[in-house]
Amino acid sequence: MPNIVSGVALLLAATAPAVAQSMDPPAVAPPREIASEGGSPSPQALGGGDRHDPLPTEIVVSAGYRRDRADLLSSVSVLQGAELDTQLRPTIGETLARQPGVSATSFGPNASRPILRGLDAERVRVLTDGIGSFDVSNTSVDHAVIVNPQLAERIEVLRGPAAILYGSSAIGGVVNVIDSRIPRHAHDEAVHLDLLGQYGSAAREGSFGGVLDVPLGRGWIAHADGSYLETGDLGIGGFVLSPSARAQALASPNADVRALAALKDRLPNTASRTVNGAGAIAYVGDHVEGGVSVAQFSTLYGVPTRFDLDTGDGERTRIAAGQTRIDGRASYLFDDGFLDRINVRAGYARYQHQEIADDGTIGTTFRNNGGEGRLEFVQRERNGWRGTSGAQLFVRDFEALGDEAFVPRNETTQWGLFTLQELNLGRLRLEGGARYERTTVATQDALFRGLPNRFNRSFDAVSGTVGASVKAVGPFRIGLNLSRSERAPSAEELLANGPHGGTQAFEIGNRGFTTERSIGAELTLKGNASNWRFEGAAYIQKFDGFIYQQQTAAVDADSGLPVFQYAQAPARFWGLEGQLTVTLLRRGPSELNVDATADYVNATILNGIGPVPRIPPFRFLGGISYGDRKLNGRIEVETVDRQDRVAPVETVTPAYTLVNASIAWKPAALERLAAQFVLSLNNIGDVDARRATSFLKDFAPLPGRDVRLSLRMVY
Repeated sequence: MPNIVSGVALLLAATAPAVAQSMDPPAVAPPREIASEGGSPSPQALGGGDRHDPLPTEIVVSAGYRRDRADLLSSVSVLQGAELDTQLRPTIGETLARQPGVSATSFGPNASRPILRGLDAERVRVLTDGIGSFDVSNTSVDHAVIVNPQLAERIEVLRGPAAILYGSSAIGGVVNVIDSRIPRHAHDEAVHLDLLGQYGSAAREGSFGGVLDVPLGRGWIAHADGSYLETGDLGIGGFVLSPSARAQALASPNADVRALAALKDRLPNTASRTVNGAGAIAYVGDHVEGGVSVAQFSTLYGVPTRFDLDTGDGERTRIAAGQTRIDGRASYLFDDGFLDRINVRAGYARYQHQEIADDGTIGTTFRNNGGEGRLEFVQRERNGWRGTSGAQLFVRDFEALGDEAFVPRNETTQWGLFTLQELNLGRLRLEGGARYERTTVATQDALFRGLPNRFNRSFDAVSGTVGASVKAVGPFRIGLNLSRSERAPSAEELLANGPHGGTQAFEIGNRGFTTERSIGAELTLKGNASNWRFEGAAYIQKFDGFIYQQQTAAVDADSGLPVFQYAQAPARFWGLEGQLTVTLLRRGPSELNVDATADYVNATILNGIGPVPRIPPFRFLGGISYGDRKLNGRIEVETVDRQDRVAPVETVTPAYTLVNASIAWKPAALERLAAQFVLSLNNIGDVDARRATSFLKDFAPLPGRDVRLSLRMVY
């Protein structure tokens, strides 16, 4: 807690001179060009002369229409361009982990899912252009998200009212990865090519990806993309075991256990290989646009071992996953009238992965066939009023096969109706949304583990949000939004009952769970002028019937695995987050900026139970950057507090500080060819760092010193 005070003080101290400066007449900002949604990094954006500019980070498109970030009632993060290239990692969780209010599950370098304000799994939706990822990453932290950040053009992280558009499982927020797989506009050139190559020293990581668009005439565009990623075992900044686990190992009378204490420098069983490819055809006309894509994803990756500190045993599991996916998107644009456009988005995927033991035997096979469709009616703005309404359908057929199948075959069907409306009255802005959702979970197997297995339950969920913001003193706008949300329990939370080799846990659900309900409030403060920008939020959310998983003191007699039990109880989450950027110097195209980000989450399971497991502690990140049209440099320091507010059986996570630096260079464009080089140095001090949010924090630290080089070329 002491660092919370110091972090907030730093933010306020930095804000004070900026506010004083804002009383002076602001410099006139240059006009901004806004191109088609999700436009790819172009030669002009990289220093060339194409007119296909990407959207600026001040614009958010994950609500069916474009909105200015300053007008939103909740916190939003946008990652794109050179910043996205610098932060890019093989997983979506690690790519976003430095954004305010965002952490990651960090189950090794290959399976890391975003955590928003302490919430993850069934409370955070990871989307590809507004549609789900159709994988099984929500069922377990060792399962990778089948979303390729390397092909992302833009990633938006939403919390608050806008998340209501995407389902009750977005109660914690939405991560929307926007790509150009189905093109939204035709390029002027005969061939548009975007290539990205990367190298990372910590895991001896090499990757290459490319996007090709070919206009066929009369509005038709052909698209192809592909990527390849290969890594070795992850390099770490010290020992594999945490200090407490290593002390326990050294004190053991078992020689095999004592030998674990010597493991260092490399995290065993974390190598990976991933191949991804897709083709698409699209049409862009005056009133109609849309297209269809087909994609194939294949990956083989190792899962870090959770060692048994009594025997020295531990499974070296690898996961071989594949997905075939079909996507479609269409929009009809009206010239006038009440509606501005109608959007249709749909996708279907067949997914399978196998968990492979060290001797090559297959322990468990997971299969997931899923589909999702969305229909949106986007209103034309009239007298400051605009919004979007629609319907959504989601279907999933999931099964786990093998001796370690921990959940029976089941089918989830979910349909919903939603609306989000906003009214701009000048100084006052109003916003409200509502969603009704019907979810049915049913088992498909008559028996599971030799016992009768008939289960069919339906859940109704009604969620709503209302908020307002008002222009306050000077350039500041204060907002308040209130929400009431409901979420149906997932199939895994209801039906789990068995050993799961990937997580090294025996997982037990509860078929009697009721709908999870919450009420929340968020207070936001936003302001910007020519030389500074500030976004801050304070929030509280109280749950009735919060579903969580916690390690018990029991061990399953047959598998020898620790028992993790799903439970339901009242809970309370509250937190603070803020982000400030100040321009200290501006001469022509050159700028010198300082920035600070701070966030904190406090989560408690009530009725005397105690802290929610795996909650991120207070974090402060500060940086200084200098850049112009061709060269940008940055150095930053991230300090994460000790997490000693832990659940029973959970271990304390030590504090750590990371120092990172990067430089991006855009050489002069040649004809239509533009390039961008990014060199980044991460964890320069080779620090042993572990996230409190990770199930494997005592066995799998974060990467050690990592030198990363990326080259993007656009033709």
